[in-house]
Amino acid sequence: MSSNASVERDFFTDQSVLLDPYSWLDESRAKGRVRRLDGRDVLMVTGFDEAVAVLRNRDAFSSAIAAAGPTAPLPFEPQGSDISEQITEHHRKFVGSEQFISYDGLRHSASRSLLTSLFVPSRLRANQEYMRALADRMVIAAVSKGKSEIISELATPYVTLVIADLLGIPEEDRSILFEAVTSGPQPGSIDDADAGSSLLHIAQHIGKLFFAYVEDRRANPRSDVLTELATAKYPNGSIPSTQDIVMLAIFLFAAGQDTSAKLLGNAVRNLAENTAMQTRLRGDPAKIPAFIEEMLRLEGSTKVTFRLPRKDTRIGEVAVPAGTRVVASLAGANRDPVRWEDPHAFVLDRPKITEHLAFGRGAHTCIGAPLARAEVRVILERLLARTSHIALSEAHHGRPGQRELHYEPSYIIRGLESLHVELTGK
Repeated sequence: MSSNASVERDFFTDQSVLLDPYSWLDESRAKGRVRRLDGRDVLMVTGFDEAVAVLRNRDAFSSAIAAAGPTAPLPFEPQGSDISEQITEHHRKFVGSEQFISYDGLRHSASRSLLTSLFVPSRLRANQEYMRALADRMVIAAVSKGKSEIISELATPYVTLVIADLLGIPEEDRSILFEAVTSGPQPGSIDDADAGSSLLHIAQHIGKLFFAYVEDRRANPRSDVLTELATAKYPNGSIPSTQDIVMLAIFLFAAGQDTSAKLLGNAVRNLAENTAMQTRLRGDPAKIPAFIEEMLRLEGSTKVTFRLPRKDTRIGEVAVPAGTRVVASLAGANRDPVRWEDPHAFVLDRPKITEHLAFGRGAHTCIGAPLARAEVRVILERLLARTSHIALSEAHHGRPGQRELHYEPSYIIRGLESLHVELTGK
């Protein structure tokens, strides 16, 4: 390359990409909807159809690298055109292999079967009474002050308490769990792109608590999700180990807390800069679910996910050798102009909006998606009902056109570090 100006910014470490990943994804897609990144032994997929094909094809693609990401070294040297046996043999050596999102094949199917009844509509309806009461109490407190730092004062505590209540975690332990989640490293840190999964940190801090919960529910069943999980059986009738149930429970708690909080923060930021949308949704709250779907497409919490080809295959027109690390960009696919008209615009009631990839696609589609939609909808309903106006704090974020917003330093997660708003009550 002739000059530094022509060197591609690194998706995994560049601060400018963190602040605005969408222009980088547009630039990448213009060079190829599936392409090898400069300086990285990684394929980036930014096309919608191509990303869907990868996520749906569990025969050709393994999820073994889903937790650690594509920058961590493989625990073996790929040999030949089909490395399925190598992946199976070394699966437990992958960083984050104990996490649900990294499971493959029968192990994943069997584990997912344990979770299928946990987020059914009837359970979510029963949990919504708690959601509404909690959301109303927190919103009233925020509006009475006339201001709020949405992330730490509203979004994170709200979604943490919702998932804790759903699981049946004792109230006296919830502050401990909240601290474990908020104090841990972010997944996909741009400051250490080769770091492993943050769930290990969380598991180390709260593993003993969850082990005790599972053992207690097996001995003393209750009417909560932890009991259903602790007493569930695999499809073949066998009983999961306590360790497997503990890891699933920790995953549900940690994953459900983080991404929903980020989505809520992103949604409130959008509303705070769009007075017309606030007015429209206050006048027609039935449109809030449509607003959330477009927010999921436009600025969902998860930017990328990762796969490892088991065998020589193709993604679109590109030949992909077995063992190539693949980054499926959910954010890129959700703004692909081939799939979405005017992809960077916010369009309420966009046609076929629920086809977005914010929750993934295929076997690993986010199992907590119904909960995320419900809890964000409920608190947005209460926030809009209790306010006449929501505005970004100029003292903290600058004037319109000169905004300063700080995002968590992660190439995986799209979430604000803080969001200060001014709230005018009715």
